[in-house]
This record gives sequence, C-alpha cells and structure tokens, in this order.
Amino acid sequence: MHGYYSNWGHGPFWGGGLFMVIFWICIIFLLVSVLKNVLKGGHQSESALDILNKRYAASEINWTEFDQMKKETL
Repeated sequence: MHGYYSNWGHGPFWGGGLFMVIFWICIIFLLVSVLKNVLKGGHQSESALDILNKRYAASEINWTEFDQMKKETL
C-alpha cells in the first residue's frame, strides 16, 4: 500500500533530509558565531577615561586639557 509519503521519499518537506541538513548547518553556524563573540569579549565599549588616555598618548591633547577633562569625567 502506498501512503502519503511514498511520492516524496523522505517526508512532507521538500527534500526531506536536505532540509534537515540545511537546518543543522544554520544552527551550528549560529552557535559558532555566538561562541566567537563570547570568547573575544563581545562588544565592549570604552570608558571615557580610556578614550581620554588614548587621546593624550596620541598627543591630541596636552596635559592641562587631559587633567581638566579627567576631573570632569570623574
């Protein structure tokens, strides 16, 4: 007796097994992406003091400006 699934071979979805392979590839890709973000620290924003230190180190501002801005941020 031929049932409902006999014409498709693997089930009611197009391709049956192919659908599951694509599904699991997508799930694995998402998990790897999330793990990469978690392991490298995610998206951490810099504090105002970090930015200020970088600007001073790059000579964008002098000591007086650095000290004044540092007092304002704290």
